Amino acid sequence: MAAVLLLVAVNLACLSVCGHVVSGERSFSVDYKNDCFLKDGKPFQYISGSIHYSRIPRYYWKDRLLKMYMTGLNAIQVYVPWNFHEAVQGIYNFTGDRDLEHFLDLANQTGLLVILRPGPYICAEWEMNMHLLVFFLIQYAPYLLSCAPDYVQAVSNWLAVLLPKLKPWLYSNGGNIITVQVENEYGSYYACDYNYMRHLRTLFRFFLGEDTVLFTTDGNTDREMMCGTLEGLYATIDFGTDTNITDAFNRQRRFEPRGPLVNSEFYTGWLDHWGDQHAVVDAQKVSRVLGEMLTMGANVNMYMFEGGTNFGYWNGADHDSRFRSVVTSYDYDAPLSEAGDPTEKLLDIRDVIKQFRDVPSGPMPPATPKFAYGFVTLSKVNIKTGLLNILSPPGPVKSQYPLTFEEIKQYYGYMLYQTTLPWDLSEPTPLISPMNGVHDRAYVSVNGAFQGLLERDTVLVMNISGQKGDTVDILVENMGRVNFGSKINDYKGLVSNLILGKDVLTDWKIYPLDIDGAITRGWPQSNSRQSFPAFWTESTVGPAFYSGTLQPNGLAWDTFLKLNEWTKGQVWINGVNLGRYWPARGPQQTLYVPGPLLSSTQPNNITVLELEKAPAHLRILFMDRPQLSGAAGKS
Repeated sequence: MAAVLLLVAVNLACLSVCGHVVSGERSFSVDYKNDCFLKDGKPFQYISGSIHYSRIPRYYWKDRLLKMYMTGLNAIQVYVPWNFHEAVQGIYNFTGDRDLEHFLDLANQTGLLVILRPGPYICAEWEMNMHLLVFFLIQYAPYLLSCAPDYVQAVSNWLAVLLPKLKPWLYSNGGNIITVQVENEYGSYYACDYNYMRHLRTLFRFFLGEDTVLFTTDGNTDREMMCGTLEGLYATIDFGTDTNITDAFNRQRRFEPRGPLVNSEFYTGWLDHWGDQHAVVDAQKVSRVLGEMLTMGANVNMYMFEGGTNFGYWNGADHDSRFRSVVTSYDYDAPLSEAGDPTEKLLDIRDVIKQFRDVPSGPMPPATPKFAYGFVTLSKVNIKTGLLNILSPPGPVKSQYPLTFEEIKQYYGYMLYQTTLPWDLSEPTPLISPMNGVHDRAYVSVNGAFQGLLERDTVLVMNISGQKGDTVDILVENMGRVNFGSKINDYKGLVSNLILGKDVLTDWKIYPLDIDGAITRGWPQSNSRQSFPAFWTESTVGPAFYSGTLQPNGLAWDTFLKLNEWTKGQVWINGVNLGRYWPARGPQQTLYVPGPLLSSTQPNNITVLELEKAPAHLRILFMDRPQLSGAAGKS
């Protein structure tokens, strides 16, 4: 009890005993004497929430920011995913949904300060290291997050592009960025390379100036804080509702004896993996712990305040005892739902914030309108040969042994590995991945007949049969790279040989599949008579494309797509990749469809890639509410 009272007394002191700066001068700094932040020379306590612009359509950025502001937040915390902006080495994209400066400007107009986390590693359940996948680096994977020269050069090149864009947005320059994180939870990574952290500190100081408040964030253990912190970078900590607050802040104090208390990631919810139960964190517990931290004078960022969606292939993965892929929804049980709707948790949090600062008057902006468009019946894309000309225009790469996605420079999605049976298999014969080399799922067909699948860590053997010379097609899915921990060096594809019986399969044709590019160009609706490769058949069993249209009704409202009795696959609407579905494994049962993706006047094209088995009815359902909890299990 004495420790709690001491922390409260010390931190409340900063609310009344801080210095000042010249009138009118904008500044943000750390007051080590009075254990607080100073904003324009006055004590400042931030109450922040995390939001990921990369997981929210640009059309809705302003809506989400306004709801955060109306909750009473005075700041937001923002990650910058490196691979979102540099998908191809040396080519940078800051336009459209990637327009970071527009997002910062909207936050500024809304009245929200920004805590920026530009990495270069970001975690965040984002594909690979969330930030690290400038893809040629994969060949240096053992040396990521370290002072390895090639990696340091790549990081330096990226930061030389990014940080100058951010400098005008620093608070001292008239913008709204008050603090900038250097690296991210670096203590969780095994390298523990202080020279690497020193190099980053030098880069950030060079581009952002000596007066910018730079900080680190690490988990609530001594090892993480020891490896993740560095002199000259303000050390902060992260923890959730089940942590002893006093113990956690005492740990921060051991590494940062003076200055403000900061919980950079206070967990309002948690992520879901396929096969998990949907994660829920009690709203009353969140509110109670938030109130306790704010009473102590601590600065708190709530992670997440709105999670959003892992559209396309952007979901990450974890690997503890086995590989576990993150679901498409990043709802996170956050105060704002995946679709940006205020929840009871948000209202409880607002009531807490009202005790510590003035909350903007007026009603909370309402939920965006939703509509149940009903059933749409799809048709199998009826083509017989030549689809690979559409999906893989460059043609195959030939190799005696399998090559990875990274070696082929196909970084996301799917690749087709094709060979032939070396002899007659009159009896079912084991096809084996002896080195656990399928990353992450392989759908196996022989002469167009689906035979089954191999799956990383769980299904390493299956039986196949056929005749000598029959075509073996192995469609491999990248389910998202590991984004946290010691296994982030996560190659995809067939990363080791497959064995048939007792012999290694050789003489491969490897097709990188640009499915997204083909669909963006109008396929399959514009090319319904094109042809089909051997690994797709008339059957609804095995990998196949299905298409249909959602007819316009004058509305373009948010909706949620349910694929009841479909097994596993990917969905595109009007050329936009909504992400993965896997209702049999769960927990997620619906995909979020933002209204701005739909046309209110023209037919909306729907394409589904079903990987295992489609239902006989071939129906999909558009609902007016999400279903994020379902029968979680193995399928």
